[in-house]
Amino acid sequence: MLAALVRVSPSWAADSVLTISPQLSHTEAVLMGLYFRTPLLGWAVGSGGIILKTVDGGKNWKKVASGTGASLSAVYFVDEKQGWAVGANGMIRRSQDGGNTWQAQRADTQASFYGLSFVSSSEGWVVGGNGTILYTKDGGVHWVDQTSKTNAALYGVQFLTAQHGTVVGAVGTVLVTDDGGTTWSPQEMQGSVTLFDVYFSDASTGWVVGNAGAIFQTTNGGHQWIDRTLPCTRTCTKLTDLLRVRFTDPQTGWIVGERGMIYRTTDSGFTWIEQGAIAKFSLFGLSFPDGTQGWASGEHGTIVHLNTGR
Repeated sequence: MLAALVRVSPSWAADSVLTISPQLSHTEAVLMGLYFRTPLLGWAVGSGGIILKTVDGGKNWKKVASGTGASLSAVYFVDEKQGWAVGANGMIRRSQDGGNTWQAQRADTQASFYGLSFVSSSEGWVVGGNGTILYTKDGGVHWVDQTSKTNAALYGVQFLTAQHGTVVGAVGTVLVTDDGGTTWSPQEMQGSVTLFDVYFSDASTGWVVGNAGAIFQTTNGGHQWIDRTLPCTRTCTKLTDLLRVRFTDPQTGWIVGERGMIYRTTDSGFTWIEQGAIAKFSLFGLSFPDGTQGWASGEHGTIVHLNTGR
């Protein structure tokens, strides 16, 4: 069954900053994770173990065998050949041929995984339920448990270097490491919102996003966080859950969330402007291979191409 087409509102059509193009994924699966290595080469993963690949910038998406029916939450490639996908019940899959074939990797846990981050083809981390953080230094041949000292579900992780990383999750959980995950330090946050994603544009400056419009910003590597949660405006009836955040340069960033909402900043995240709904359905994946274009993915096989017009 073909995915539903995304309808672009007239305001989008007239917007010179961003144009939206719906893409057909030929699936009704929920596409939870999305990653583009280049403007042409990308992958999407989701419910039912689905993995899709494009080599032409999303004009065509090809379904490839994942070898599992477990839901997949996130995908990442360190180069055009080597990548990983993670998901439910301790599922880790690795590809060494650009996502054409996938092999299982063993993790001694049944916790579901929601996020992953690799700094090289050998060194990476995955995070998931019950405070699970796993680390590999051999490309996933072996995974070692790191002590998070929390039972909260962990949804997002980013390592800028092999030493410095940040993890976010439920009940306002933010963990920071400066020694590659040997020790994780909890950071004090205002409130106990669920945090779904984290993104740093450099070693000092980063953002986390979560439910009910939650946005927090750090300027010192994640050791202190400033609350920049979106207010409920005059026309607001319910604060939007914010699910994914990415920056294309230190000033310009994007957030997608439930009900297809998208927000943009051009001042390094100090203010966020609602851009409206770019899809009928919630968006869980967001990837920008460069500063001019990106992709978002979500429910009912929704995939949207974002052209920033720059």
